[in-house]
Amino acid sequence: MHAMATQAKPVLYGYFRSSCSWRVRIAFALKGIEYEQKPVNLIKDGGQQLTDQFKAINPMQQVPAVTIDGITLSQSLAIIQYIEETRPEPSLLPADPKQRGQVRIICDIIASGIQPLQNLYVLRKIGAEKVQWAQHFINRGFEALEPILKQTARKYCVGDEISMADICLVPQVYNAERFKVDMSQFPTIRRLNQTLIEIDAFKATHPSCQPDTPDDLQA
Repeated sequence: MHAMATQAKPVLYGYFRSSCSWRVRIAFALKGIEYEQKPVNLIKDGGQQLTDQFKAINPMQQVPAVTIDGITLSQSLAIIQYIEETRPEPSLLPADPKQRGQVRIICDIIASGIQPLQNLYVLRKIGAEKVQWAQHFINRGFEALEPILKQTARKYCVGDEISMADICLVPQVYNAERFKVDMSQFPTIRRLNQTLIEIDAFKATHPSCQPDTPDDLQA
């Protein structure tokens, strides 16, 4: 581990408002890992993620991507799992396999069943109906998540320890609020989010206070 500490800081290619980038920022913060940010503006010049330079970093032309330990990783959950496996403390997965299963279900519902259907690329294709579209798919996902969390949650999404499930939940709630989803339908999700958003690792990584946050959106 000591050799690792002397290496260059990890570099996160992200965007302040990208929920997948925010997941990675939270994981780094929870692990106490210092990292550098190289913002990729998804809007400016038609989208800096579409340049050949960025395509060489991530062929999917999406954020986040992370350079760490001499390799480049993309896909937020793959990045977080790599961080978890190489820097295990504090753990982002419960010790109990059944609870781990629950964490992975929650992560997958968000990362596969909600977020991709309301990401920037999809919404651009949808056009004028984009807010209704995003609301529909976030509502649909949260309707599945609410009863699951009712069973698995205590202080956090699964039990009393912060896990990858919490890391996925908070940015998705931020998106839900951005698209004016009525959160009163999801009391468990809302309660968990309110608890988590007060924790330093979630606060310091919030989209309102990133190096690339536009002035009018800064908190």
